[in-house]
Amino acid sequence: MAEALQLPDGSARRAARGVVSATALVSALGLAAELGEYVFGAPEGWVELFSLSYEENVPTWYVSVLLAFCALGCLALRSQRGDRRWTVLAVLFLYVSLDEAVQIHEHAAFFATRGVLYFSWVIPAAAVVALLAIWLGPWILRLPAPLRRRLVVSAALYVGGALGMELPLGWWTDHHGDDNLGYGLIDWVEETLELSGASVFLLSVWADAEARA
Repeated sequence: MAEALQLPDGSARRAARGVVSATALVSALGLAAELGEYVFGAPEGWVELFSLSYEENVPTWYVSVLLAFCALGCLALRSQRGDRRWTVLAVLFLYVSLDEAVQIHEHAAFFATRGVLYFSWVIPAAAVVALLAIWLGPWILRLPAPLRRRLVVSAALYVGGALGMELPLGWWTDHHGDDNLGYGLIDWVEETLELSGASVFLLSVWADAEARA
């Protein structure tokens, strides 16, 4: 991924290898946990520790820390570029980091919906994302091409996972429940996309900050 993002030599590239390796490991252990639970009968404690479908475990801690570092990266660019929108992004990442840790959105039932909208929090979340896209879109288009491309890719991955995959997951949950391999695999794809998006964003801001240092 470091090479694909064309990161400069130095600390950003070394950090990229660590982030990519850690993200891949967390995702792989999560998949192994889903298969272990429903196919191989793995011990419940091991599954709960590494599954991306469970909370308060290793993946939850990792993604929360990853998002917090994304916020720090935004603040670093804020100090270099002097644009307050990086501060806004930092606050958003801090909130999402907190949400990953305590699952605020999981306890929010905004509407009594079924099917793909079974998880009704996606409705207000989609509205917030649309407003952010309208506000930040012109600004992102004015960023240098390498940074702009990386941010678009990271947003597509993260939003595609957090909101896009929540729709088939909602449909599956509504029809088949959440204690089966199908649910686990869909949720694994969702969480892996979120991990990938956050990783790409972090590598992107690190690369830009190092290039300007």
